[in-house]
Amino acid sequence: MEPLEKLSRRNVREIFLHSLAAVDPTELAAGSLQLTDELLRVGEKEYDLSQWDSIYVIGVGKASAKMAFALEQVLGEMIKGGLVIIPYQTRMKLKRIEIHIGGHPIPNEAGMQGTQKIVKLLRGLSKRDLVFALISGGGSAMLTLPVAPITLEDKRQLTRLMLECGANIDEINALRKHLSQSKGGRLAKYASPAALVSLILSDVVGDRLDSIASGPTVPDDTTFADCLEIIERYRLRDKVPHRVLHYLQKGFEGKVGETPKRGDPIFENSHHVVIGNNLLALRAAADKAEELGYHPFILSAYIEGEAREVARFHSAIVKEVLGSGNPITAPACLISGGETTVTVKGSGIGGRNLEFVLQFALEIDELLQVTVLSAGTDGIDGNSDAAGALADGETVSKAVHLGMNPQAFLNNNDSYSFFRELGDLIITGPTETNVLDVRIIVVEGKNCR
Repeated sequence: MEPLEKLSRRNVREIFLHSLAAVDPTELAAGSLQLTDELLRVGEKEYDLSQWDSIYVIGVGKASAKMAFALEQVLGEMIKGGLVIIPYQTRMKLKRIEIHIGGHPIPNEAGMQGTQKIVKLLRGLSKRDLVFALISGGGSAMLTLPVAPITLEDKRQLTRLMLECGANIDEINALRKHLSQSKGGRLAKYASPAALVSLILSDVVGDRLDSIASGPTVPDDTTFADCLEIIERYRLRDKVPHRVLHYLQKGFEGKVGETPKRGDPIFENSHHVVIGNNLLALRAAADKAEELGYHPFILSAYIEGEAREVARFHSAIVKEVLGSGNPITAPACLISGGETTVTVKGSGIGGRNLEFVLQFALEIDELLQVTVLSAGTDGIDGNSDAAGALADGETVSKAVHLGMNPQAFLNNNDSYSFFRELGDLIITGPTETNVLDVRIIVVEGKNCR
């Protein structure tokens, strides 16, 4: 019989992979469309395709190529053309829609060129045109077209600062939207008066549309005042490029225009459908866990905060399960999602999931019934090539036996190197989907020794 410790490790991997399969962008996009003759149903809305002269497809984000493939499968030659921007090479082959590679997480010149192509396409449309916008996580970095006089290098520098200071995605995207000609509802402005249908794969806690890929096709709820407050909150006033600070101040004073808001007529002919999100992945994980014999319990898809503190919180729940059988009895599978943050102080390689698992391993040292996996559904965690990592109650003792100091790795934000030495990295490569993170903790009903 396979040792329970090894079985637990195999099970958490299997549960994670099942959650990934449930958020495949091609399947989700195709499932959101129903075509009967020339009548297309998208979510709760129907479109008589005979009323439109041309159909175009644009997209940004890690999942946009797979989503575009679904559109081509459903609409075929009805698509006149289009372009999607993704952050990496893909095996996906499209016939009518161009694939363009942009930078992520730091914007680059290629992403700016792709954005210019999208804007040019949209500006030439009429009310007889129908546009599908395919929006997914990662689109903020790739949809790059700074407002004058902000330069691309200014945006790159600001992005690095925001990623390292511990800001959450809403805060980062508020700044991105106010320094961009393409985010914060502005693609909808360019597309008007054409009809606009946005298919959105959410990588944001709570599925806030104005934050997913910086909301290029929806009204923006943030303001210049919010941007200045964020800079003060993270003490970045003396670090951000001077052109950025000057432009934001002008916006606060009303000297440059705000992003499009609710009620703006440019959104009158727009329709938005969220085709997938983090909770969908968590529910799939729960289904697989139950199939494997665990009692599944979804904690929340809204988990945010510093990765280390979130790890301590999760470990406290595990100890409650072991001590009292609350909120569920073993064998249990605790599942959570959302997206944590890391305030970078060291010089190592890592990410929020890797850091979560390392802190969690310290908290459950010698609890041999416990195994954890935390990974990003996009296959990329922080500045590493791993999706995340796996650990159990013996991880710390194994590391110490090898002469490693787990706390020192944590202090240097070098969780990647720690788990690489143990062979416990989760490497998937780019998954071409993105619905935040999945954390899976199994608590077995008996000791693993």
